[in-house]
Amino acid sequence: MERLPEYLYTPVQVQELDRRAIQDHGLPGLSLMERAGRRGWEVLLNHWPHVRRLRVLCGGGNNGGDGYVVARLARRAGLTVTVQALSDPDKLQGDAATVAKRYREEGGRIEAWNPAGLADEDVVVDALLGTGLDRPVEGRYLEALRAVKAAEVPVLAIDVPSGLNAATGAVMGEAVEAACTVTFIGLKPGLLTGAGPHCAGQLHFDDLGVPAEIYQGMKPVAALCREALRLQRLAPRQAHAHKGNFGHALVIGGDLGMGGAVRMAGEAAGRAGAGLVSLATRPAHVSAILAARPEIMAHGLEGPEGLVALLDRATAWALGPGLGQDPWGQALWDVAMQTDHPCVLDADALNLLARAPRPCPNAVLTPHPGEAARLLGVSTAEVQADRLDAARRLVERYQAVVVLKGAGSVIAAPDGGLRLATAGNPGMASGGMGDVLTGVVLGLLAQGIAPAEAAEIGVLVHARAADRAAEAGQRGLLAGDVLDALRAEVNP
Repeated sequence: MERLPEYLYTPVQVQELDRRAIQDHGLPGLSLMERAGRRGWEVLLNHWPHVRRLRVLCGGGNNGGDGYVVARLARRAGLTVTVQALSDPDKLQGDAATVAKRYREEGGRIEAWNPAGLADEDVVVDALLGTGLDRPVEGRYLEALRAVKAAEVPVLAIDVPSGLNAATGAVMGEAVEAACTVTFIGLKPGLLTGAGPHCAGQLHFDDLGVPAEIYQGMKPVAALCREALRLQRLAPRQAHAHKGNFGHALVIGGDLGMGGAVRMAGEAAGRAGAGLVSLATRPAHVSAILAARPEIMAHGLEGPEGLVALLDRATAWALGPGLGQDPWGQALWDVAMQTDHPCVLDADALNLLARAPRPCPNAVLTPHPGEAARLLGVSTAEVQADRLDAARRLVERYQAVVVLKGAGSVIAAPDGGLRLATAGNPGMASGGMGDVLTGVVLGLLAQGIAPAEAAEIGVLVHARAADRAAEAGQRGLLAGDVLDALRAEVNP
């Protein structure tokens, strides 16, 4: 993915930015449309330099206007171009009508929508539905989206893949699955979370040369995780540093049969830089953990007795990996939740929290969508329908930093800040990945990094390590592979 701007704006905000550029700064809307279309054409040529046959599908608004510009430039370059309109081109208004007229004046034909021959094209340009979509696609547009998907032809999406909610990343019934998307003026969060990364493909951004002043006073809805923060907080250590400078991380969990989860979390905390790492787990797991990773201090507990002493020695703790929800896990949860050290709550610790909601002001919660749904008392589908809003509501309910995991993980803080991760890959959909993330965030907390920053850096480090580990292939990626790649990411 190319370098993207840090700040994200809702479609409504981008409309206002567009208005400011046109009305407040005198930049003609027609010029913006021509620039958008030209940028789309440049991206198309960059991805498919040998394209000869092109089909451009145009809607009835400005998004369709961008498509007419792409089509005109493609005809000039000698391509065989078929333009199909799903809305009557004679009813176009404003700048879209002007560029459609220009396309016709240069000899271009505009046909009615017809799926025939779609699979024979080299590339399809999706200029059907813009960023304002907020209801399910229907009618001819739905037919067209399904036909494009069935044709299995590479797609360039203009501004946003049609059918994708640009604010939330939810699919509105059906959506284009583009090979690449070029988006303009403001980066929309729906392109980066939920179904957005899959539907958008490789993402390109262009501000179309609008004045920087149009962004002043416009509060972004979210921002991307900061690479600069990772570099700052994980700077090289001083030469006289010792293990006591970097905290003591404690992981609590690992009921019978689930010792691997607590071991991976503990190792991840050490790989993230914690000076000391302890585990509180079932006695049956201690020997195997010590044999595999002797640097970890593993303590066997048959009940909560002894946990208070371990908690007192810890700088930060994590609860949940392999914890279970049986009496053993519940008893450990009851004791740990009485302390006020910085902590990470994951897995069954979140399920126990959902049973007995309470404020967790020093915690980082790391739910996947299913756990988030239980914490909010809603369905998983409702969480995925608006992941940013779900993260906000979790923060409001639990007064904690929240990492809503999944494609485009969302980090939400009590101060209202929202961050999105663009690193990571589908290979991470395997057991133990969440345990490793828990350990990474814990290791950063143990070193004195504040919860919101530890969550942001932890998500970024974890995802970058997974991308590094997936260079040999995403399928078959294991959590242990990510563990092995962590050290490079915490030593930038």
